[in-house]
Amino acid sequence: MEEKKLDLKTIVGFGLIALLLIWMIYNQSSNREAELKEKAKKEQIDKAKEKQIPEQKTAALPQDSIANDSLKIAGLKSSLGAFAYSATLPSAKDNTTKIENGLLTLHISNKGGYISEANLNNFEQFEKGSNKRVELIKENNAHLNLQFKTKDNRILNTRDMYFEPVLSKEGKNQVLTMRLKAGENQFLEYRYVLKPNDFMMDFSIRTQGLSQVLDTSKPMDLEWQLKAFRNEKSVSYESRYTDLVYEYEDGKDDKLGQGKNDTEKVENVTYVAFKQHFFTSILLTDTPFKTADLTSENLVHDDKTDTIFTKRFTAKMPLEFKGGELSYNMNWYYGPADYKILNDYDRNLDEVMPLGWGIFGWINRYIFIPVFTFLSSFLPYGIGIIIFTILVRLVMSPVTYKSYKSQAKMKVLRPEIQELNEKYKKDPMKKQQETMKLYNSAGVNPMAGCLPALMQIPVFYALFQFFPSFFDLRQQSFLWATDLSSYDSIAHLPFYIPFYGNHVSLFPILASIAIFFYMKMTTGDQSMAAPPQEGMPDMSKIMKIMIYISPIMMLIFFNNYASGLSLYYFVSNLITIGIMLVIKNYIVTEDKMHALIQANKAKPKTQGRFQKKMQEMMEQAQEQQKARGKK
Repeated sequence: MEEKKLDLKTIVGFGLIALLLIWMIYNQSSNREAELKEKAKKEQIDKAKEKQIPEQKTAALPQDSIANDSLKIAGLKSSLGAFAYSATLPSAKDNTTKIENGLLTLHISNKGGYISEANLNNFEQFEKGSNKRVELIKENNAHLNLQFKTKDNRILNTRDMYFEPVLSKEGKNQVLTMRLKAGENQFLEYRYVLKPNDFMMDFSIRTQGLSQVLDTSKPMDLEWQLKAFRNEKSVSYESRYTDLVYEYEDGKDDKLGQGKNDTEKVENVTYVAFKQHFFTSILLTDTPFKTADLTSENLVHDDKTDTIFTKRFTAKMPLEFKGGELSYNMNWYYGPADYKILNDYDRNLDEVMPLGWGIFGWINRYIFIPVFTFLSSFLPYGIGIIIFTILVRLVMSPVTYKSYKSQAKMKVLRPEIQELNEKYKKDPMKKQQETMKLYNSAGVNPMAGCLPALMQIPVFYALFQFFPSFFDLRQQSFLWATDLSSYDSIAHLPFYIPFYGNHVSLFPILASIAIFFYMKMTTGDQSMAAPPQEGMPDMSKIMKIMIYISPIMMLIFFNNYASGLSLYYFVSNLITIGIMLVIKNYIVTEDKMHALIQANKAKPKTQGRFQKKMQEMMEQAQEQQKARGKK
């Protein structure tokens, strides 16, 4: 029995061991299967990532690894032809190269090879203390593109391709070459040379070894675009002085885009300037562009709304091949639209400044700018404007004196002229003859009062151009005005008044008050000086209306204008009122004028040739009138 029991126990033990082994084998198999599934899943994820990474890099920008991918190279060659080589270089990345010289900070992009940022280090946007540098180029608001055709009939644009940058130095100059390569020694090159403390840099475009790659039967098209950033506090005022200026045909200059959309096609262009009121970007060339298609688009559609950009400019010029290659030496200017700086380059760049044409520009260039520059060299700008105004009024005081003296004489003669009008009211020709005799005997020239006023027009217009354009006034403060080149706001309105704006400027109010009292003081004398003529409007009534219209017009128009100009007219009218009071009360009194006229009448008179001719013409006309009456 014992042996049987032992056999039974043995059998049970082996059974338990077998079950345990089966469980262990099953459990191990399950774990192994799970591990295999997890590993397979991980391998699938890794493979998917490996597929995604090259695709993302290729879509975004070409990498070195592309050179080992024959399919990728084949794809690049199908789109870029010989210039597929440029997309295989390490420089084929969206990187930029920074160069600066103290005045300028420039960023040149690998993609396109053009300037992607241009900052002026020493000037602030909007108002002093804003801590925002003036930005002429930023965030793709400007592009430089060359469009060309290859011998295998591809139309390519440099803005879409990658240049290889090499930064070096030549003395103190920074030199950046950007090359768009079709091979190791075949390339299109942009060369930038930035000099120390200079707003002007050298820029050249040339090709090397591309005569067998490019179709040189047609010019290469250079296109320069810029959306002008707003840098001043008044968008409407800045837009008014933002325009495109160009020089053509050996020194001629013109502009377009003054407040409206405009296009122009010009020949033999030597520079194109995208002027932004107080700052400008200028492209100059030693080899004139044969033609230039220029456009200006106004981006300020509502003066009540602040905008980022004021104008969009475009210039498209053909670059001619010579000997199968391209070679153009140019310059870029990025800096202030300052007359003194631009004029020192001696390349006719002062014409970028809107100083007026003819005699108006002459007065600004050779009188106002030198005089005001001298005064502001040792005086605060506000005080400089006051002293400048005093000097202008003193120089013009003889004209004011002659004008008032003529009015005073006419005022004394008014009773006699009215008597002649009444006596010969039925004979206009005789009345005119007797009136001329009276003027001649009294030594009075009826035109003498008009000529001085006409002489003041060039000065008035020159000043009107000078103050909004003079760069030195930008962000210079005086009393409550924080910027003499812009409006002097003392209050902001919660609404917008058409033609006036949403703010109140004080200097225009003071100038309007001053001109009101000046016109009030002088209009009475003018109306009494010249009696109304038969069949002509009564000028005295018109002048009385102008007493109120002129100040209102000045108040509205100058509210958004340069406060320096309003300050000038305020001080000028005050000085003129003072001069007129002195002349009226102490120099040209009515008694003195009456005695002078009587003395002139007592003198023997000889007619001048003009007066004699007029007298003969009137006598002939009178005789003809009598002859017709007899018939």
